[in-house]
Amino acid sequence: MSDVDQPVAHPPVTDWVHDFDHTDPQWTEDPFPIWDELRAVSPVVHTKRFLGCYLPTTYEAVREIANDTEHFSSRRIIVRDVRPEITSRNAAPPITSDPPEHKPAKQLLLPPFTPDAMKKLEPRVRAICNELIDDFLAEQRVDAAARYTKHIPVRAIAHMLGIPESDSDLFINWIHMILELGIKDESKLLQAVQEMTAYFGGHIEARKSKPTDDLISYLMNARDKNGNPLEDTHVMGSLRLLLIAGIDTTWSAIGSSLWHLAKTPADRERLIAEPGLIPTAVEELLRAYSPVTMAREVVKETTVSGCPVKPGNMVLLSFPAANRDPTMFPDADKVVIDRRENRHAAFGLGIHRCVGSNLARMEMQVALEEWLKRIPDFRLDPAGTVTWSQGTVRGPRQLPFLLGKAM
Repeated sequence: MSDVDQPVAHPPVTDWVHDFDHTDPQWTEDPFPIWDELRAVSPVVHTKRFLGCYLPTTYEAVREIANDTEHFSSRRIIVRDVRPEITSRNAAPPITSDPPEHKPAKQLLLPPFTPDAMKKLEPRVRAICNELIDDFLAEQRVDAAARYTKHIPVRAIAHMLGIPESDSDLFINWIHMILELGIKDESKLLQAVQEMTAYFGGHIEARKSKPTDDLISYLMNARDKNGNPLEDTHVMGSLRLLLIAGIDTTWSAIGSSLWHLAKTPADRERLIAEPGLIPTAVEELLRAYSPVTMAREVVKETTVSGCPVKPGNMVLLSFPAANRDPTMFPDADKVVIDRRENRHAAFGLGIHRCVGSNLARMEMQVALEEWLKRIPDFRLDPAGTVTWSQGTVRGPRQLPFLLGKAM
């Protein structure tokens, strides 16, 4: 990534309690001690950055906000430097929808993501994982983010949408522009949205004369609650959502999981010896390294865990911070791969809980199973640097590993 593709810098944070910034390099590198510090002070903290923003620091405060659609709107789901007027009610339904529009928009998207639908997709995901591993198995050094973790969800969602898996780099670039660069640079966000709209517009047009058996045609054939076809803007918004939400999040979760196993040989050896534990370990890795922080906009004055919250502010709805709350999870700061009681919030809470959770779980499980089968010995390469993404979704973007026994 060149310098021009780096997000614009904000002034450094000197007082996390009164001036937090989730794009600060210190937060990007290691947010866990910051959350502990904030949680010890208050269940909700505030910053004047981003035109005013609250951060709930406890599981209970996050749950309260996620379940309160009267005082908190989902019309804006990313905390950014600017807050332009909202011109489309179909920005990315259902994630940007509030009741009553939310429920019918979400119900439309549920059928393609059922556990049964995921079972049908699983062989393709296993094949993708093995094709990727084939490409670097003979090498001693590999960047697992560049060569493995980022490609699995991109190619899987492309397969589901019926668009070329070979267009992966386009999708990854748009996501970087929207979720990272777009926080501080409005023009990058608009450029990505325009490019995505043109791209999907072409696919929608092609299917009008030649329908296909994929998610794009599924949405085009869907009907709203009144029995009418969805508006093109709704189809387009949902496609943008599926592409953005379906890639960066799972790429980050798979990467964080492999990063943990690379530096924790005992956990890695246990999963190799007990592959049946992988689904339980996936839940714990999701809790410990939750990739997604969403946002809400305060639309009516209220209190959260006794703290006053005022309109005109955003809320950084940190599911990752909630998942590290020691009042909810014993040994919250430890990764316990056989943790049985694990009501984590990695997929969100309330009505906006992630539509694609079955897909993400399946991809994580398959990605770890196939990697551990074929690459039981790996560790972080001391000559390389692990870098993490900034902003809404956190995960390793460079993941240098040494492979094989002769390390």
